[in-house]
Amino acid sequence: TSVAEQGYKDFFADQRLLQVLDMALNNNRDLRTATLNIQRAQQAYQITENNQLPTIGASGSVLRQDQGGGAQTRYNVGLGVTAYELDFWGRVRSLKDNALDSYLATQSSRDATQIALIGQVAQAWLNYSFANANLKLADQTLKTQLESYNLNKKRFDVGIDSELPVRQAQISVETARNDVANYKTQVAQAQNLLNLLVGEQVPSALLPTQRVTRITNTTAFGAGLPSDLLNNRPDIRTAEYRLSAAGANIGAAKARLFPSISLTGNAGYASTDLSDLFKSGSFVWAVGPSIDLPIFDWGTRQANIKISETDQQIALADYEKSIQSAFREVNDALAVRQNIGDRLAAQKRLVDATNTTYKLSNARFRAGIDNYLTVLDAQRTSYAAEQGLLLLEQANLNNQVELYKSLGGGVKTNTSDVTSQPASSAERKAQ
Repeated sequence: TSVAEQGYKDFFADQRLLQVLDMALNNNRDLRTATLNIQRAQQAYQITENNQLPTIGASGSVLRQDQGGGAQTRYNVGLGVTAYELDFWGRVRSLKDNALDSYLATQSSRDATQIALIGQVAQAWLNYSFANANLKLADQTLKTQLESYNLNKKRFDVGIDSELPVRQAQISVETARNDVANYKTQVAQAQNLLNLLVGEQVPSALLPTQRVTRITNTTAFGAGLPSDLLNNRPDIRTAEYRLSAAGANIGAAKARLFPSISLTGNAGYASTDLSDLFKSGSFVWAVGPSIDLPIFDWGTRQANIKISETDQQIALADYEKSIQSAFREVNDALAVRQNIGDRLAAQKRLVDATNTTYKLSNARFRAGIDNYLTVLDAQRTSYAAEQGLLLLEQANLNNQVELYKSLGGGVKTNTSDVTSQPASSAERKAQ
């Protein structure tokens, strides 16, 4: 089964992260905008649906005129149907289908925004954790370098060694100080990014103080069937709805080639005396059609059809590209997943070996067997190996988030939630 079938509250293991994700889903401005776009598209669809119904309005008037026999006043009141289009050629229905597909596309875009937001927040939360871990490593390295510097200075002061080891140790101290300052900056920037994504200040209690070692309870990262990807990825559904909307536009453009027939009518009362307005005999009605017949428009309607057909080809290309991009993202994440375990195991062995080498070199230096340059080289190698291990551990956790996101996970809150994919107008016509 695809791991995307899990709700994000079941996929992520840390309760602090889940609280941060809930805050982001409530406050993030991009997600809020996407939700407002859904409401806008819903109202636009309602307008096109209402266009299939006649518009009825009340009217009243008073007319004072002189037709040669003396001035008269005429009173009118009634209800009227204003320009109701008889949709013989399906133009109004096609516009309604286009609006429906646009609304469904907007809904899917909102789901895609939610998936992206959940992935970004989780990775930013991890980034803060590992920036702190690197800062602690740099602090520890600085303390070790200061101890080495003090030792070398004492040996220089008593005449055991030359000034060279002192300056070499000083270089390592200043390098470590620079790393500490750099990682302090990274911690602050990671927190700023997290606050931006969440939309408000994240409480310190929800920030990871220790290096995160586990992001999910999931151990088997199943990708499911290729068809699952088409169903789970909202960006693919968005492209599908837009393709259907482009097809509906072609129908509306073709319908413009035919006559447009509208119907107007009214019924009410009319009288020259206001007191007789609603008496028997004053009832009047009128009904009549109007027609707009295209004869010669310099090819404008044909050009609109070609534009709509071109738009459909563009939408088809976008749909195909969205599918290709989705498969590529999943394959990239799976490629990393395939080898990350071996890389981590090798890096851990490298850390053990470099730490042991550093300890032996330091002991030989203190015993007067080797010079300080050997210690310095071993310490740099050990420090670099520790940093490399942190990078790989972060990459491993980020990859788990990336795979969940690329498979379309994050739409559901809980695994038991049921999601549905409404049929597009093209699918409804095919059924």
